Amino acid sequence: MPSLPLRWCTLFMALGLSACDDAPRFTQAEPGEARSGGSATVRKTDQNSFSLPSANLPPSRRVDFSVGNSFFRSPWVIAPSTTTARDGLGPLFNTNACQNCHIKDGRGHPPTPDAANAVSMLVRLSIPDTPAYAKVIEHLGVVPEPVYGGQFQDMSVPGVAPEGKVRVDYTPVPIRFKDGTEVELRKPVLQITQLGYGPMHPDTRFSARVAPPMIGLGLLEAIPDEAILANAAAQAKDKNGIAGRPNQVWDDAQQKTVLGRFGWKAGQPNLNQQNVHAFSGDMGLTTSLRPFDDCTDAQTACKQAPNGNGPNGEPEVSDNILRLVLFYSRNLAVPARRDVSAPQVLAGKNLFFQAGCQSCHTPKYTTAADAAEPELANQVIRPYSDLLLHDMGDGLADNRTEFKASGRDWRTPPLWGIGLTQAVSGHTQFLHDGRARNLLEAVLWHGGEASAAQQQVLSFNAEQRAALLAFLNSL
Repeated sequence: MPSLPLRWCTLFMALGLSACDDAPRFTQAEPGEARSGGSATVRKTDQNSFSLPSANLPPSRRVDFSVGNSFFRSPWVIAPSTTTARDGLGPLFNTNACQNCHIKDGRGHPPTPDAANAVSMLVRLSIPDTPAYAKVIEHLGVVPEPVYGGQFQDMSVPGVAPEGKVRVDYTPVPIRFKDGTEVELRKPVLQITQLGYGPMHPDTRFSARVAPPMIGLGLLEAIPDEAILANAAAQAKDKNGIAGRPNQVWDDAQQKTVLGRFGWKAGQPNLNQQNVHAFSGDMGLTTSLRPFDDCTDAQTACKQAPNGNGPNGEPEVSDNILRLVLFYSRNLAVPARRDVSAPQVLAGKNLFFQAGCQSCHTPKYTTAADAAEPELANQVIRPYSDLLLHDMGDGLADNRTEFKASGRDWRTPPLWGIGLTQAVSGHTQFLHDGRARNLLEAVLWHGGEASAAQQQVLSFNAEQRAALLAFLNSL
């Protein structure tokens, strides 16, 4: 390997990576590394950088993107209403617009202590699986709580009681680095109060979930199934403690079990179904794929409330609106990386690989030639995810199964754009329930299969930690 400039040698030696004659793996940026979304990558990196169309989307196709954006951002209203294209909200719901959860198309957050509603964090509900519910589990992945269903909804239309209130308290969890530096993590304690329909099943499982960023979803959908399955096969072959598994989930349109890739536990197979279930669970809106309100048999007022269905039973979200929202969500672009050639970022990249983080956060793919949108096809992308389920240990466990995912499993979240969270969403709260207040805390919560990587990071000194964070913030 060629000798390195003195300033690089000095930095690498200070970080304890290697001597100058034994240089780390990455001494310069890889070709095209800054373009995380391939030709679809956008260059804007400010508060609106998650809300832009794919850079290679031609002007003739940006009209549909803009119309889809309007339905994603604008509030839906209670039926009956003169605004017939947007009526039918509820009767039970978590928010009245997609944008309220995916703040500027970015990341949600847990409710603050004084918040009236959780809004951008929802709570999934289920009871333990039993053979009697085999068909339900095959189609839904869980057994919903009998009275409150599969998702807790803390808002409602007039005349219908909300399901209750959600708040989150925290207990401190101290953790210490090898150099003596102590960090105080926080473990969430979920509080469900003011139940509107009586007590829950005594064995109810709860899982708090913040809304994930919307960028690059069409590119993730365009990753071939074979590439995801190859990740699982390679990890099984390595026998190094990393053993990602694909989730197998129900496809509502095809009426069969397929590979899961979206959601915190990869519980949805494609973007259209993800959107359909969000319309239903988050806003109480019907679609042709899910034509019923999200009310249980115990919620009689919910079932009897007016809806926004058309005179001939047309759903509240028409197929055309659903198509436009799908087009919008597929084409939200990934922003370009920053400072990919900076010595500290490269040093952090080496530490990321040294810790083994890339074993789950797979850096690179090429999307399929037959992607749903031509702009997303044949793109070299860098999402940093294997889209597989991994056992993340007791610390992060929600003890709630979902199809093939256990109560300790989570899908590896993509890391692209993570360094722009503060700029876009106005906070730096990470992981599925927003417990981590910054990226370092998010790393330190890794357990289970990621325990070795966590221990490696705990051995890093202050300069190494700063370099690792510089790399993550460049993504």
